[in-house]
Amino acid sequence: MTTGTPPNSGPYSGPELCALSAVEAVDLLRRGAVSSAELIAAAETRHAETDPAINAMPTPCFDRARAAADRLEAPAEPRGALRGLPVGIKDLSAVAGVRCTWGTPALADYVPAESDPLVELIERRGGVVLGKTNTPEFGAGANTFNAIFGATRNPWDTRLNPAGSSGGAAAQLAVGQAWLSHGSDHGGSLRTPAAYCGVVGLRPSPGLVAGGPAQAGYITEGVQGPMARSVTDCALFLDAMTGFDPRYPLSFPRDPTPYQEAVARAEPNGLRIGYMPDMSGESAVDPDVREHLGTAMDRMARAGASVDAVTPDLSGMRLAYYVQRGLLWATLMRDIDPNVRAGFKPTLEQNVQDGLSLSMDDIVDAQLIRSRLYDELQTVFARVDVLACPVVGCMPHPVEEEWVRRIEGRDLEFYMDWLDCAFLATAVGLPAMSVPVGRNAAGLPVGLQLIGKPRGEAGLLAAARAVEQVFGGPMPVFDPVVRHD
Repeated sequence: MTTGTPPNSGPYSGPELCALSAVEAVDLLRRGAVSSAELIAAAETRHAETDPAINAMPTPCFDRARAAADRLEAPAEPRGALRGLPVGIKDLSAVAGVRCTWGTPALADYVPAESDPLVELIERRGGVVLGKTNTPEFGAGANTFNAIFGATRNPWDTRLNPAGSSGGAAAQLAVGQAWLSHGSDHGGSLRTPAAYCGVVGLRPSPGLVAGGPAQAGYITEGVQGPMARSVTDCALFLDAMTGFDPRYPLSFPRDPTPYQEAVARAEPNGLRIGYMPDMSGESAVDPDVREHLGTAMDRMARAGASVDAVTPDLSGMRLAYYVQRGLLWATLMRDIDPNVRAGFKPTLEQNVQDGLSLSMDDIVDAQLIRSRLYDELQTVFARVDVLACPVVGCMPHPVEEEWVRRIEGRDLEFYMDWLDCAFLATAVGLPAMSVPVGRNAAGLPVGLQLIGKPRGEAGLLAAARAVEQVFGGPMPVFDPVVRHD
């Protein structure tokens, strides 16, 4: 097995417990070598040390976490696979008794009485909720800011954007505020923050993880998923998140073999990678990103993987994605309280209007494109195990920029255009994830997107672990790099 040199993230001054992997922490919990209360105390310390600089988890609930940990100590209480491990939950999912804002002004003080079904499942399986991580308003956009809590900052350089919409989750993981953190993904909302913050994020197949807005139960594009500092930890969290839930019409039973077993067997030798450096010419990719990922593919080939350039016809990918996006926002927001909608940021309101203006021809065209794209990829998957491509076409921009307007010399028109490398997996319902492949010349992490076969999470995780091995990952936790212009 070929492995790289472990990357050096920078100095770390936090509690030793916070530097442990999730798997290591769960093992200590299982053996009784550490308690959930001790991990919560360490996380609270680390939050106090780091959150003023990055604003990753603006709504902590440490007292609630301690009460949950106490309940797990009861002899008759099942501890679940996570054994009392503290986790973060994105502020788009309800946690009973904890402020849930969705990042929108009209709901700034809302406190739900019940938790989202996914949160209930995570808690049944031994997860202890530390707090709510920051998100853009209703998760719309890849810059994590809102009118209630302000902006989350990239821990590698606080002048920069950590991406979004799961930006708070990714940032808190990078600095050691939590061992695992929940995210969600539509147009890269989980993958892009993972890439920008040097962590791992997996977008599962629609229906594998049940949770989210009930009124969007038949929408396949928005999914919930795990974020972690390593592929192994990500597999642990996915194991804890999955399972059939009849409340969600697309929910299906998972494979009985734990995802952690697939990761344990992973190695780069023999892995077949189909590489798409710019999504068959459909996406703009800045030269520095293109060069870094090309070098990463060379390293994978030297480690024993086969890497072949593939160019499936991906024309129409962006159109298909935007129609799906519009359907989601129209479904979620057409009947929302007008007082809530009145406070929407302009880009969110534009999403809603775009969705409500869709024609039947728009919808039919998108469905035909999606079917053709799926067939194209099946042809490619007949000869490769996984697809590799950029997560996003550029490196992080200043946190003040809501969206990137120019990549590779191309002017972009819509606030989501800069994220189009992430659209393919969403459009055709394939699992996809981001895994770090080193740092660029400026010292910032670069993520590689891997797209798996239909319902192929096990193979996808194994491929990601093989990449992680070659690049010496995972990246260790570090103190935020606070910089000012």
